[in-house]
Amino acid sequence: MKITKNSVVIMHYAVSDSEGTLIDSSYDHKPMSIIQGTGYLIPGLENALIDHQKGDEFEVAVSAEQAYGERHDEYVQTVPKELLQGVEELAVGTQLRASTDDGEQTVIVIDVTDDEVTVDGNHPLAGLDLSFDVEILEVREATEEELAHGHIHSEDESCGNERSDEHTE
Repeated sequence: MKITKNSVVIMHYAVSDSEGTLIDSSYDHKPMSIIQGTGYLIPGLENALIDHQKGDEFEVAVSAEQAYGERHDEYVQTVPKELLQGVEELAVGTQLRASTDDGEQTVIVIDVTDDEVTVDGNHPLAGLDLSFDVEILEVREATEEELAHGHIHSEDESCGNERSDEHTE
């Protein structure tokens, strides 16, 4: 069966930057399971899966634009530390939720001084061209329940999203 929209795809992957530095890999642990066409993957990888099938192994180069987007300097902001009173740990690498004109967004602390905190709203991989090594392990049609819930169900586990007609307050 070839991968099409709403196919369940179980795959291993390794992703590297343009210089060949490994960023992440599933080969040493559990493979990734997705429903094709739901936007769970970055666009460049999701599009590259189409028409592949079980057993296929391939490489795909994904431009920054089709991955996590370009970096935007305006997403880096320095704010007075007093605006973040109540945040227990303000260290480089701390992730915070921020209210923006586009709604809630995750930002990462990239610098802390005595008076100010600099945060970056860019995805950590923004601006990077990526390379994926992919191995397709399984392809099947998603069940109606999986499509309704938006994720894969295994035979031996419940996702906790069972629907009930009962209304509780």
